[in-house]
Amino acid sequence: MTHSTPPVSMSHLTVGLDVGDKKTHFCAINGDRQVIARGSFATTQEALTAAMAAFPGAKVVLEAGSQSPWMSRVLRSHGQSVLVADPRRVELISKDPRKTDRRDAEMLARMGAAMPELLGSVHHRSERAQAHLSIVRVRDLLVRQRTMAVQQTRSICKAFGLRLPAASTDGFATKTRSLIPELLQPALKPVLEGVAYLMRQIQAFDKLLAKVASEHYPEVQRLQQIDGVGPVISVAFVLTVEDPKRFPCSRQIGSWLGLCPRSHSSGDSTPQLRISRAGDGRLRRLLTQGAQRILGPFGPDCDLRRFGLKIAERGGKAAKKRATIAVARKLAVLMLHLWRTGGDYEQLYLAHRRAKATAPAMV
Repeated sequence: MTHSTPPVSMSHLTVGLDVGDKKTHFCAINGDRQVIARGSFATTQEALTAAMAAFPGAKVVLEAGSQSPWMSRVLRSHGQSVLVADPRRVELISKDPRKTDRRDAEMLARMGAAMPELLGSVHHRSERAQAHLSIVRVRDLLVRQRTMAVQQTRSICKAFGLRLPAASTDGFATKTRSLIPELLQPALKPVLEGVAYLMRQIQAFDKLLAKVASEHYPEVQRLQQIDGVGPVISVAFVLTVEDPKRFPCSRQIGSWLGLCPRSHSSGDSTPQLRISRAGDGRLRRLLTQGAQRILGPFGPDCDLRRFGLKIAERGGKAAKKRATIAVARKLAVLMLHLWRTGGDYEQLYLAHRRAKATAPAMV
């Protein structure tokens, strides 16, 4: 570790960390916004602890990234206040024409000392939740690999004039194995075996998720009352959000997940833009799958389905897609509300409430 020795007084100290894979640069400024120390250390737990020991009680600012979860946990365990900045809020750093790691650390320190609310605040989940969420992430990886293998098999066969029949992903390998031409067997037989293997691994992960949920996250049972929300979606939702009280209002989770339209109003111009896609893309994709189930032919009659179908009936370009996104957003709000309140799910709650409201007028 290299650094210059700071003064004895540590009051109102802010330390900015520019984290790299191998080396982290730091800059410490005091309450008068004067640089009192700067340097670098290896990006390891031991080096981080040794470097920050010189700044007890300081506020530490770092950008969210692959290393920030464990670093924030280590710093908080040593009693330091940590602000994990949203990278989208600190574009001033990436656009600096004289960008260096040393200057980036100083910029984070100055922004954190002056107006920390402009940096946002990224929430890092606990170590246990992070480990359990890794199960969801690896399962998602296997699902995408299986999908790619199935699509590639269909594409290769189509080039030989063979259109494979429709089949569920679960039964694709079994249903199409005998239909593959002899000429393509050397190429596609291993692929079909891989699809079958991936299917078994995904089923094993499903059982593991169910076990993890029953042992550690009983609240997922309440979320699974909603048709279209299974173990994967409910566990991913609970682990990603982790603390339902983070949101003062349940509706805020829509924008947190990037399911709300972006805005770029100027003067009289208010263009209609796509959703922001901020936040966790994996959970957003899972919620979209749940919305597709609700709006699909086997979806039950419920407030969410009526809401989505009403949007789809408006017609226009990509009406069904807009309806799916809107239902996914409503689904996230509903799940958070049930989790926060501990209430039971009622499929036609809004419809019954409207009926009661209009009943006296009809009499």
